[in-house]
Amino acid sequence: MLRPAEYARYEKHLNLPEIGVEGQLKLKEARVLVVGAGGLGCPVLLYLTAAGVGTIGVIDPDTIAISNLQRQVLYTTEQVGKPKATIAVNSLKKINPEISFNSYAYALDRSNARSLIDEYDLVVDCTDNFTVRYLVNDVCVMQEKPFIYGAIHRFEGQVAVLNARLAASDVQPEEVRRGPTYRCLFPEFPNQMEIPNCAETGVMGVLPGVIGTYQANEVIKLITGIGHLLSEELLMVDLLAMSFQKIRVRRRLDAEAAAQNGWEEGQRVAVKTEARKTITATELAERLAQDEDIFLLDVRERPEYNICHLDNAVLIPVNIIANNVKRIPNDRPVVVYCHHGIRSQYVVDYLQKEFNFTNLMNLQGGINSWARDVQPEMEVY
Repeated sequence: MLRPAEYARYEKHLNLPEIGVEGQLKLKEARVLVVGAGGLGCPVLLYLTAAGVGTIGVIDPDTIAISNLQRQVLYTTEQVGKPKATIAVNSLKKINPEISFNSYAYALDRSNARSLIDEYDLVVDCTDNFTVRYLVNDVCVMQEKPFIYGAIHRFEGQVAVLNARLAASDVQPEEVRRGPTYRCLFPEFPNQMEIPNCAETGVMGVLPGVIGTYQANEVIKLITGIGHLLSEELLMVDLLAMSFQKIRVRRRLDAEAAAQNGWEEGQRVAVKTEARKTITATELAERLAQDEDIFLLDVRERPEYNICHLDNAVLIPVNIIANNVKRIPNDRPVVVYCHHGIRSQYVVDYLQKEFNFTNLMNLQGGINSWARDVQPEMEVY
Protein backbone atom coordinates (compact mmCIF):
# COMPACT_ATOMS: atom_id res chain seq x y z
CA MET A 1 0.00 0.00 0.00
CA LEU A 2 1.00 3.60 -0.53
CA ARG A 3 1.19 5.78 2.54
CA PRO A 4 -0.46 9.24 2.57
CA ALA A 5 2.95 10.90 2.20
CA GLU A 6 3.61 8.75 -0.88
CA TYR A 7 0.29 9.75 -2.43
CA ALA A 8 1.39 13.35 -2.12
CA ARG A 9 4.95 12.74 -3.36
CA TYR A 10 3.96 10.72 -6.43
CA GLU A 11 0.80 12.67 -7.31
CA LYS A 12 1.88 13.35 -10.89
CA HIS A 13 2.55 9.66 -11.51
CA LEU A 14 -0.77 8.70 -9.94
CA ASN A 15 -2.56 11.10 -12.26
CA LEU A 16 -1.21 9.20 -15.28
CA PRO A 17 -3.64 6.38 -16.17
CA GLU A 18 -0.72 4.37 -17.56
CA ILE A 19 0.97 4.34 -14.14
CA GLY A 20 -1.58 5.12 -11.42
CA VAL A 21 -1.50 3.43 -8.02
CA GLU A 22 -0.80 0.00 -9.49
CA GLY A 23 2.26 1.21 -11.41
CA GLN A 24 3.55 3.20 -8.45
CA LEU A 25 3.27 0.13 -6.24
CA LYS A 26 5.32 -1.81 -8.81
CA LEU A 27 7.98 0.88 -8.60
CA LYS A 28 7.90 0.75 -4.80
CA GLU A 29 8.40 -3.01 -4.80
CA ALA A 30 11.18 -2.99 -7.40
CA ARG A 31 14.85 -3.58 -6.63
CA VAL A 32 17.33 -2.00 -9.07
CA LEU A 33 21.13 -2.24 -9.08
CA VAL A 34 22.94 0.69 -10.72
CA VAL A 35 26.48 -0.23 -11.75
CA GLY A 36 28.51 2.97 -11.87
CA ALA A 37 27.76 6.29 -10.18
CA GLY A 38 29.49 8.48 -12.74
CA GLY A 39 28.20 10.44 -15.71
CA LEU A 40 25.42 8.01 -16.61
CA GLY A 41 24.79 6.83 -13.08
CA CYS A 42 24.05 10.30 -11.71
CA PRO A 43 20.93 11.04 -13.80
CA VAL A 44 19.78 7.42 -13.55
CA LEU A 45 20.01 7.54 -9.75
CA LEU A 46 18.38 10.94 -9.49
CA TYR A 47 15.34 9.99 -11.55
CA LEU A 48 14.88 6.50 -10.14
CA THR A 49 15.04 7.99 -6.65
CA ALA A 50 12.52 10.67 -7.53
CA ALA A 51 10.27 8.07 -9.21
CA GLY A 52 10.07 6.00 -6.03
CA VAL A 53 11.91 2.80 -6.95
CA GLY A 54 11.74 0.97 -3.62
CA THR A 55 15.29 -0.33 -3.31
CA ILE A 56 18.29 1.02 -5.20
CA GLY A 57 21.78 -0.44 -5.05
CA VAL A 58 24.73 1.76 -6.03
CA ILE A 59 28.09 0.14 -6.77
CA ASP A 60 31.19 2.13 -7.73
CA PRO A 61 34.80 1.79 -6.51
CA ASP A 62 35.82 5.28 -7.59
CA THR A 63 36.29 8.52 -5.72
CA ILE A 64 35.09 11.93 -6.88
CA ALA A 65 37.58 13.89 -8.97
CA ILE A 66 37.41 17.56 -9.88
CA SER A 67 37.16 16.64 -13.58
CA ASN A 68 33.99 14.61 -12.84
CA LEU A 69 32.01 17.71 -11.88
CA GLN A 70 31.60 18.82 -15.50
CA ARG A 71 28.99 16.07 -15.97
CA GLN A 72 28.45 14.12 -12.73
CA VAL A 73 25.74 16.30 -11.25
CA LEU A 74 25.28 14.49 -7.93
CA TYR A 75 28.57 15.79 -6.53
CA THR A 76 30.04 19.08 -5.32
CA THR A 77 33.52 20.56 -5.20
CA GLU A 78 33.74 19.98 -1.45
CA GLN A 79 33.24 16.24 -2.00
CA VAL A 80 36.29 15.72 -4.23
CA GLY A 81 38.28 12.71 -3.06
CA LYS A 82 35.34 11.01 -1.35
CA PRO A 83 33.80 7.68 -2.50
CA LYS A 84 31.11 8.12 -5.14
CA ALA A 85 28.84 5.31 -3.96
CA THR A 86 28.71 6.63 -0.40
CA ILE A 87 28.26 10.28 -1.34
CA ALA A 88 25.63 9.44 -3.96
CA VAL A 89 23.51 7.52 -1.48
CA ASN A 90 23.82 10.24 1.16
CA SER A 91 22.55 12.80 -1.36
CA LEU A 92 19.77 10.58 -2.68
CA LYS A 93 18.41 9.92 0.81
CA LYS A 94 17.80 13.66 1.13
CA ILE A 95 15.86 13.67 -2.12
CA ASN A 96 13.61 10.76 -1.20
CA PRO A 97 13.69 9.31 2.33
CA GLU A 98 10.81 6.97 1.42
CA ILE A 99 13.05 4.41 -0.28
CA SER A 100 15.94 2.12 0.68
CA PHE A 101 19.51 2.33 -0.60
CA ASN A 102 22.43 -0.05 -0.58
CA SER A 103 25.89 1.43 -1.09
CA TYR A 104 28.82 -0.66 -2.35
CA ALA A 105 32.04 1.36 -2.51
CA TYR A 106 33.96 -1.32 -4.38
CA ALA A 107 34.14 -2.80 -7.86
CA LEU A 108 31.69 -5.25 -9.35
CA ASP A 109 33.84 -8.25 -10.23
CA ARG A 110 33.73 -11.99 -10.59
CA SER A 111 33.91 -12.55 -6.85
CA ASN A 112 30.68 -10.69 -6.10
CA ALA A 113 28.71 -10.17 -9.35
CA ARG A 114 26.49 -13.25 -9.10
CA SER A 115 25.51 -12.76 -5.47
CA LEU A 116 24.94 -9.00 -5.83
CA ILE A 117 22.89 -9.15 -9.03
CA ASP A 118 20.87 -12.01 -7.56
CA GLU A 119 19.49 -9.57 -4.95
CA TYR A 120 17.94 -7.27 -7.57
CA ASP A 121 15.24 -7.46 -10.22
CA LEU A 122 17.21 -5.67 -12.90
CA VAL A 123 20.52 -3.91 -13.50
CA VAL A 124 21.34 -0.55 -15.06
CA ASP A 125 24.72 -0.60 -16.77
CA CYS A 126 26.27 2.85 -16.24
CA THR A 127 29.89 1.76 -16.42
CA ASP A 128 32.56 2.73 -18.94
CA ASN A 129 34.48 -0.48 -18.29
CA PHE A 130 34.11 -3.16 -20.96
CA THR A 131 35.16 -5.97 -18.63
CA VAL A 132 32.39 -5.05 -16.19
CA ARG A 133 29.89 -4.58 -19.02
CA TYR A 134 30.44 -8.10 -20.37
CA LEU A 135 30.35 -9.41 -16.80
CA VAL A 136 26.96 -7.77 -16.20
CA ASN A 137 25.69 -9.25 -19.45
CA ASP A 138 26.81 -12.78 -18.70
CA VAL A 139 25.47 -12.85 -15.14
CA CYS A 140 22.14 -11.29 -16.14
CA VAL A 141 21.69 -13.78 -18.96
CA MET A 142 22.51 -16.71 -16.67
CA GLN A 143 20.12 -15.37 -14.01
CA GLU A 144 17.45 -14.43 -16.59
CA LYS A 145 17.38 -10.77 -15.58
CA PRO A 146 17.08 -7.70 -17.80
CA PHE A 147 19.57 -4.88 -17.83
CA ILE A 148 19.54 -1.42 -19.36
CA TYR A 149 22.63 -0.61 -21.37
CA GLY A 150 23.96 2.90 -21.91
CA ALA A 151 27.21 4.16 -23.41
CA ILE A 152 28.65 7.55 -24.34
CA HIS A 153 31.48 8.83 -26.55
CA ARG A 154 32.24 12.50 -27.25
CA PHE A 155 28.82 13.76 -28.50
CA GLU A 156 27.19 10.36 -29.14
CA GLY A 157 25.36 7.87 -26.97
CA GLN A 158 23.56 4.54 -27.11
CA VAL A 159 20.70 3.00 -25.12
CA ALA A 160 19.11 -0.45 -25.22
CA VAL A 161 17.09 -2.75 -22.96
CA LEU A 162 18.87 -6.10 -23.02
CA ASN A 163 17.82 -9.63 -22.09
CA ALA A 164 14.31 -8.38 -21.35
CA ARG A 165 11.37 -10.73 -21.36
CA LEU A 166 9.32 -10.28 -24.53
CA ALA A 167 5.65 -10.82 -25.17
CA ALA A 168 4.73 -14.44 -25.83
CA SER A 169 4.41 -15.40 -29.47
CA ASP A 170 1.03 -16.23 -31.00
CA VAL A 171 2.35 -19.60 -32.12
CA GLN A 172 3.78 -20.60 -28.72
CA PRO A 173 2.09 -18.39 -26.09
CA GLU A 174 3.61 -20.41 -23.24
CA GLU A 175 7.15 -19.84 -24.49
CA VAL A 176 9.33 -17.40 -22.52
CA ARG A 177 11.20 -15.27 -25.01
CA ARG A 178 13.91 -12.76 -24.24
CA GLY A 179 15.40 -9.93 -26.23
CA PRO A 180 18.97 -9.55 -27.44
CA THR A 181 21.97 -9.40 -25.12
CA TYR A 182 25.09 -7.27 -25.14
CA ARG A 183 26.94 -10.10 -26.86
CA CYS A 184 24.30 -9.98 -29.60
CA LEU A 185 25.23 -6.33 -30.19
CA PHE A 186 28.97 -6.73 -29.70
CA PRO A 187 30.07 -10.39 -29.89
CA GLU A 188 33.80 -9.68 -29.67
CA PHE A 189 35.55 -8.09 -26.72
CA PRO A 190 37.34 -4.97 -28.07
CA ASN A 191 41.11 -4.63 -28.14
CA GLN A 192 41.83 -2.85 -24.86
CA MET A 193 44.71 -0.87 -26.35
CA GLU A 194 42.31 0.68 -28.86
CA ILE A 195 39.49 1.59 -26.47
CA PRO A 196 39.07 5.39 -26.21
CA ASN A 197 38.50 6.98 -22.83
CA CYS A 198 37.18 10.32 -21.63
CA ALA A 199 40.65 11.53 -20.71
CA GLU A 200 41.79 11.09 -24.31
CA THR A 201 38.70 12.04 -26.28
CA GLY A 202 36.58 14.15 -23.95
CA VAL A 203 32.82 14.06 -23.59
CA MET A 204 30.10 16.69 -23.87
CA GLY A 205 28.95 17.41 -20.32
CA VAL A 206 25.22 17.13 -21.02
CA LEU A 207 25.52 13.88 -23.02
CA PRO A 208 25.47 11.47 -20.04
CA GLY A 209 22.52 13.47 -18.69
CA VAL A 210 20.56 12.79 -21.86
CA ILE A 211 21.52 9.12 -22.18
CA GLY A 212 21.16 8.45 -18.45
CA THR A 213 17.68 9.98 -18.49
CA TYR A 214 16.73 7.68 -21.37
CA GLN A 215 18.02 4.74 -19.32
CA ALA A 216 15.93 5.78 -16.31
CA ASN A 217 12.90 6.09 -18.58
CA GLU A 218 13.37 2.52 -19.84
CA VAL A 219 13.72 1.27 -16.25
CA ILE A 220 10.41 2.88 -15.25
CA LYS A 221 8.66 1.51 -18.34
CA LEU A 222 10.09 -1.94 -17.78
CA ILE A 223 8.98 -2.04 -14.14
CA THR A 224 5.49 -0.67 -14.74
CA GLY A 225 4.92 -2.54 -18.00
CA ILE A 226 3.97 0.53 -20.03
CA GLY A 227 4.97 1.85 -23.43
CA HIS A 228 7.32 0.51 -26.06
CA LEU A 229 10.63 -0.76 -24.70
CA LEU A 230 13.94 -0.54 -26.53
CA SER A 231 14.11 -4.30 -26.09
CA GLU A 232 14.90 -5.25 -29.68
CA GLU A 233 16.33 -1.92 -30.78
CA LEU A 234 19.50 0.04 -30.19
CA LEU A 235 18.86 3.78 -29.92
CA MET A 236 21.77 5.95 -31.13
CA VAL A 237 21.83 9.65 -30.30
CA ASP A 238 24.13 12.30 -31.77
CA LEU A 239 23.81 15.59 -29.90
CA LEU A 240 26.12 17.47 -32.25
CA ALA A 241 23.92 16.68 -35.25
CA MET A 242 20.82 16.39 -33.05
CA SER A 243 19.97 13.13 -34.79
CA PHE A 244 18.36 9.92 -33.52
CA GLN A 245 18.52 6.50 -35.11
CA LYS A 246 17.22 3.07 -34.16
CA ILE A 247 18.81 -0.18 -35.26
CA ARG A 248 16.84 -3.42 -35.09
CA VAL A 249 18.65 -6.11 -33.09
CA ARG A 250 17.77 -9.80 -32.79
CA ARG A 251 18.80 -12.27 -30.12
CA ARG A 252 21.42 -14.72 -31.28
CA LEU A 253 20.37 -18.36 -31.09
CA ASP A 254 23.28 -19.22 -28.80
CA ALA A 255 22.86 -16.25 -26.42
CA GLU A 256 22.77 -18.44 -23.30
CA ALA A 257 25.78 -20.46 -24.43
CA ALA A 258 27.68 -17.28 -25.31
CA ALA A 259 27.06 -15.90 -21.81
CA GLN A 260 28.10 -19.17 -20.18
CA ASN A 261 31.23 -19.35 -22.34
CA GLY A 262 31.99 -15.73 -21.52
CA TRP A 263 31.72 -16.44 -17.81
CA GLU A 264 33.95 -19.50 -18.05
CA GLU A 265 36.53 -17.64 -20.14
CA GLY A 266 36.46 -14.86 -17.56
CA GLN A 267 37.16 -17.43 -14.88
CA ARG A 268 40.22 -18.63 -16.79
CA VAL A 269 41.42 -15.05 -17.26
CA ALA A 270 40.87 -14.40 -13.56
CA VAL A 271 43.19 -17.25 -12.69
CA LYS A 272 45.87 -15.76 -14.92
CA THR A 273 45.21 -12.33 -13.42
CA GLU A 274 46.14 -13.62 -10.00
CA ALA A 275 49.69 -14.02 -11.31
CA ARG A 276 49.92 -10.39 -12.36
CA LYS A 277 52.44 -8.27 -10.54
CA THR A 278 51.05 -5.21 -8.82
CA ILE A 279 52.40 -2.72 -6.34
CA THR A 280 50.62 -0.38 -3.94
CA ALA A 281 51.45 3.30 -3.67
CA THR A 282 52.87 2.77 -0.18
CA GLU A 283 55.09 -0.09 -1.33
CA LEU A 284 56.34 1.97 -4.28
CA ALA A 285 57.12 4.92 -2.00
CA GLU A 286 59.13 2.70 0.32
CA ARG A 287 61.17 1.23 -2.53
CA LEU A 288 61.82 4.65 -4.06
CA ALA A 289 62.90 5.95 -0.64
CA GLN A 290 65.57 3.22 -0.64
CA ASP A 291 66.84 4.59 -3.98
CA GLU A 292 65.86 1.45 -5.88
CA ASP A 293 66.34 1.89 -9.61
CA ILE A 294 62.72 1.76 -10.79
CA PHE A 295 61.55 2.97 -14.20
CA LEU A 296 58.25 4.87 -13.80
CA LEU A 297 56.05 4.68 -16.89
CA ASP A 298 53.12 7.11 -17.09
CA VAL A 299 50.61 6.02 -19.76
CA ARG A 300 48.12 8.88 -19.39
CA GLU A 301 47.63 11.81 -21.77
CA ARG A 302 49.79 14.96 -21.68
CA PRO A 303 47.11 17.20 -20.04
CA GLU A 304 46.75 14.65 -17.23
CA TYR A 305 50.52 14.45 -16.80
CA ASN A 306 50.74 18.23 -16.60
CA ILE A 307 48.30 18.28 -13.66
CA CYS A 308 50.30 15.79 -11.60
CA HIS A 309 52.90 13.07 -12.07
CA LEU A 310 55.51 11.10 -10.21
CA ASP A 311 59.02 12.53 -10.18
CA ASN A 312 61.19 11.25 -13.03
CA ALA A 313 58.27 9.43 -14.66
CA VAL A 314 58.48 8.91 -18.41
CA LEU A 315 55.30 9.78 -20.30
CA ILE A 316 54.27 7.38 -23.08
CA PRO A 317 50.48 7.59 -23.63
CA VAL A 318 48.58 4.37 -24.26
CA ASN A 319 47.93 5.10 -27.91
CA ILE A 320 51.66 5.32 -28.78
CA ILE A 321 52.97 2.51 -26.57
CA ALA A 322 53.27 0.09 -29.49
CA ASN A 323 55.63 2.44 -31.33
CA ASN A 324 57.75 3.23 -28.29
CA VAL A 325 58.45 -0.18 -26.81
CA LYS A 326 62.21 0.32 -27.17
CA ARG A 327 62.04 3.16 -24.66
CA ILE A 328 60.88 0.76 -21.94
CA PRO A 329 63.75 -1.10 -20.21
CA ASN A 330 63.60 -4.83 -19.57
CA ASP A 331 66.59 -5.04 -17.22
CA ARG A 332 65.10 -3.32 -14.14
CA PRO A 333 61.67 -2.99 -12.47
CA VAL A 334 59.10 -0.97 -14.39
CA VAL A 335 56.07 0.45 -12.60
CA VAL A 336 53.27 1.42 -14.98
CA TYR A 337 50.62 3.86 -13.80
CA CYS A 338 47.67 5.92 -15.01
CA HIS A 339 44.81 7.71 -13.24
CA HIS A 340 43.15 4.78 -11.47
CA GLY A 341 45.16 1.76 -12.59
CA ILE A 342 42.87 0.55 -15.38
CA ARG A 343 44.66 1.78 -18.49
CA SER A 344 48.02 0.85 -17.00
CA GLN A 345 46.86 -2.73 -16.43
CA TYR A 346 45.89 -2.95 -20.10
CA VAL A 347 49.37 -1.74 -21.00
CA VAL A 348 51.01 -4.29 -18.70
CA ASP A 349 48.93 -7.12 -20.20
CA TYR A 350 49.71 -5.93 -23.73
CA LEU A 351 53.46 -5.64 -23.20
CA GLN A 352 53.63 -9.02 -21.48
CA LYS A 353 51.67 -10.76 -24.22
CA GLU A 354 53.15 -9.07 -27.28
CA PHE A 355 56.75 -8.37 -26.19
CA ASN A 356 57.37 -10.87 -23.38
CA PHE A 357 58.15 -8.32 -20.68
CA THR A 358 58.61 -9.94 -17.27
CA ASN A 359 59.61 -6.92 -15.18
CA LEU A 360 56.35 -4.93 -15.15
CA MET A 361 54.22 -3.93 -12.17
CA ASN A 362 50.92 -2.08 -12.24
CA LEU A 363 50.41 0.66 -9.64
CA GLN A 364 47.18 -0.26 -7.85
CA GLY A 365 44.74 2.65 -7.92
CA GLY A 366 47.03 4.70 -10.14
CA ILE A 367 48.29 8.14 -9.28
CA ASN A 368 44.99 8.74 -7.51
CA SER A 369 46.06 6.25 -4.82
CA TRP A 370 49.51 7.86 -4.65
CA ALA A 371 47.92 11.23 -3.93
CA ARG A 372 45.63 9.69 -1.33
CA ASP A 373 48.14 7.47 0.49
CA VAL A 374 51.56 9.01 -0.07
CA GLN A 375 51.38 12.63 -1.20
CA PRO A 376 48.11 14.25 0.01
CA GLU A 377 49.27 17.68 -1.14
CA MET A 378 49.42 16.49 -4.76
CA GLU A 379 46.86 18.12 -7.04
CA VAL A 380 44.24 15.61 -8.16
CA TYR A 381 41.65 15.57 -10.92
